[in-house]
Amino acid sequence: MKFLKIQNYNTLMKSIVLLLLCVVHVNAQVTLPSKQDGFWYKNRIANTKSIVIEAFFDPLCPDSRDSWPPLKLALQHYGSRLSLVVHPFPLPYHDNAFISSRAMHISNQLNTSATYRLLESFFDHQGRFYGNATFNLSRSSVVDKIARFTSNSIGNSHYAAVKVGFTDPKTDHATRISFKYGCVKGVYGTPFFFVNGFPLSDSGSALDYNAWRKIIHPLLKN
Repeated sequence: MKFLKIQNYNTLMKSIVLLLLCVVHVNAQVTLPSKQDGFWYKNRIANTKSIVIEAFFDPLCPDSRDSWPPLKLALQHYGSRLSLVVHPFPLPYHDNAFISSRAMHISNQLNTSATYRLLESFFDHQGRFYGNATFNLSRSSVVDKIARFTSNSIGNSHYAAVKVGFTDPKTDHATRISFKYGCVKGVYGTPFFFVNGFPLSDSGSALDYNAWRKIIHPLLKN
């Protein structure tokens, strides 16, 4: 138990240091993006009558993975009354998180309807992309592995386009913008949630379906 507490403390301190570095760097050099960051769930872009949830996910984060099924249930239950936008937020202490986040941007360029399918594929097969699975692989080998995985998720005919996407500076820039946007919003870990622009106090850990109901239902009543 004591060791676990030390681990949690070290993780927290790393997150705080990361956040401070992000804020300093982003404030020093902010490049305004040409469009809003993020991927809208089912292309259900927010309107003035919908509740907007912003989710910051690392595709290779176990907590992000665990938080998705209950959030998806809530989206299915409330339908058009909810709008969700996911922002990739690659944590530097998760192996290959930036590459997998970049794959999401590439996928979104090729087929917007496949972006969430790719995200779920990463969640289902996270163990293939960090730790011992990639420890002895070169960066180019990891990129190729993720490119093939991405093309399998969104359609094998896209492999060549996905591979080219990893050499396109625009996808690198878009992935960096996603990370910087999270830093500007004060995100320090994943999953991290905002509802109608305000951060949830439980961010950083998975919320179950009942927790989402308790958050959303009073807002709809009001």
